[in-house]
Amino acid sequence: MYIQPQNWTPFAPHGFKGIMTGAAIIFFAYIGFDAVSTAAEETRDPQRNMPIGILASLVVCTILYITVAVVLTGLLKASELGTAEPLATAFSSRGINWAAGIISLGAVVATTSVLFVFQLGQPRIFFSMARDGLLPNWAAKVHPRFKRPWSTTILTGLFVAGLAAVSNINEVLELCNIGTLFAFILVAIGIVVLRVTDPDRQRPFRTPWVPWVPLGAVATCLWLMFPLPAITWWRFFLWLAAGMILYWGAGMDESKLATTLARDKTAQAAKYVRLLLSGFVMKLLGTVVGLTAYYFGFAGDKHPAVWLKTMLGLLLAGAAFVAYVGVVIWVRGCGKYAFSKGYSHWFGLFGLLGPPGLGILFLLPVKRSGTLATVADR
Repeated sequence: MYIQPQNWTPFAPHGFKGIMTGAAIIFFAYIGFDAVSTAAEETRDPQRNMPIGILASLVVCTILYITVAVVLTGLLKASELGTAEPLATAFSSRGINWAAGIISLGAVVATTSVLFVFQLGQPRIFFSMARDGLLPNWAAKVHPRFKRPWSTTILTGLFVAGLAAVSNINEVLELCNIGTLFAFILVAIGIVVLRVTDPDRQRPFRTPWVPWVPLGAVATCLWLMFPLPAITWWRFFLWLAAGMILYWGAGMDESKLATTLARDKTAQAAKYVRLLLSGFVMKLLGTVVGLTAYYFGFAGDKHPAVWLKTMLGLLLAGAAFVAYVGVVIWVRGCGKYAFSKGYSHWFGLFGLLGPPGLGILFLLPVKRSGTLATVADR
């Protein structure tokens, strides 16, 4: 009565390319399942219950997704469902307004529950990173009463609320998808690497059929990433570059896996001087070459030959990369300098302010004991 089978013809109006693009976008609906794993430490018998919970909910939700898609496109043509509330739109078009109202209410409740899972997972990821030294120590503190990572929960909530207030949901969704897919790729590669480098490690959760399952995960994630818009890739690389400054600038040296930390301040001083000089020279060189390439190829009304403009564009990109590497080395040098004075490497982030940031570190008093001894003894 309500389902119109002719709506399914043609079944894939945009071909295989449309299917790929749709899969890359709808992937967002599957992100919450991996977020559940971040609560493993708060779960009873996680070795048994976590895989059952994740896989069972994944199967059930996939069946529901497919069923809803079939019914929805049967009620209304796919070309008419490009609204913010496609389910309610489809039912309203058939005069079932009471169902549309219930669905709208359910959508609000469902959205809230999904956001809750995301808000549950991200603070615990930050907590685990801080516990391993990849974020400052305050992010690893647990609330004395509720026994939960409270500081990262508050910061995550504030960041998400602020970003949601000023961002386009479609752009945020695409950026979230590409970031999560890339994270899955790193996890899959890490499984293969650890099976080779550390085969005797205790593995409560053991991936079967290695390396074929991880390699299949890498292939499918890349397959889903490629159809995403170019602007999403640019934003992803910028976000990744910012994260790498945190890792290479401070997190790598603060990590508990770092086993080659210098134990005396003389060695630290020699290292930070070299890093600061190298970083400053690379920043200066990249900036000068980049500005020169931009002036002769892109500024004003200049119209150079196509080959020359292409070469200047490549030169500009190379100069930007050199300047970026210079910033990373400079920040790491500032971190080494702060560490030599008894502070955490995270104080090196003052280096992002340039020479004034180094001046701030210079004015800090030297600690007689503290971070240097603590980290060297780890």
